[in-house]
Amino acid sequence: MMLRTVVLAVISLMALVSVSEAQQEKIPPSQCQAIAGTLPGATFVRFQLPQFAQATNKDEVKITFVGHSTYQIESPGGVVIATDYNGVYTTPKLPTVVTMNKAHSTHYTLTPDPSIKYVLHGWSDTTGEKAENHVVVGDTYIRNVSTDIRGYGGYEKNGNSIFIFEMAGLCIGHLGHLHYELSDSHYAQIGRLDVVMVPVDGGLTMGADSMSRVVQRLRASLILPMHRFGPPLERFLGMFDGSKFSVSYAEQPVITVSLRSLPKKPLILIPQGL
Repeated sequence: MMLRTVVLAVISLMALVSVSEAQQEKIPPSQCQAIAGTLPGATFVRFQLPQFAQATNKDEVKITFVGHSTYQIESPGGVVIATDYNGVYTTPKLPTVVTMNKAHSTHYTLTPDPSIKYVLHGWSDTTGEKAENHVVVGDTYIRNVSTDIRGYGGYEKNGNSIFIFEMAGLCIGHLGHLHYELSDSHYAQIGRLDVVMVPVDGGLTMGADSMSRVVQRLRASLILPMHRFGPPLERFLGMFDGSKFSVSYAEQPVITVSLRSLPKKPLILIPQGL
């Protein structure tokens, strides 16, 4: 009887390991995540991975500010993404993928255009649990890192997400409606970011000082403001050392970026229409 119990226990353990390995196999490898589990001390690397992680000199990503926290991101392969999609700010092209956050109704809609193939929520239907998005669409890999928010009824654990878009060798992050400064674990899950989209409202999300600390810790080459409310934009810009960060205004509505065109000195680029 004891032997039978031991055998059953071993079989059950093997089944659990098998399920765990199967789940891991479904998650594509990320070229943007840190090797180490926490920061500081993590090392960021670029691997030659499957199609969504490889880039050539001809690979360019097109980014257009649409309104509020919505950016249209178009991959070289034609995947069109709309961030913090609410159905009000319409993108120039029908999105293939939309991401949403739930802090306010202006960051999501429960009735998206039925023609949109992928609708990714930054929150879980089970309160407190993390949303898990690991989606490969064409030449693009999309994943999320859950964050806490201040909900209408108070604090809400894992209520929203930072979405990361990996395409053409670039790591592009959208901070969504970020309410709290990030932990070491968050930074490790996010990994390397080349481009980051940042709310600059100065209080509805976080104060300019807190948000600037997050931006500086992420070390992105290109910083794109969004969600402009309240204090003047200059308050946010004033948080950055001019010797370490440049500021410029986009000359065209469409911002074209590639690995080879990333600025050597971090650039805060104000998109047209902000």
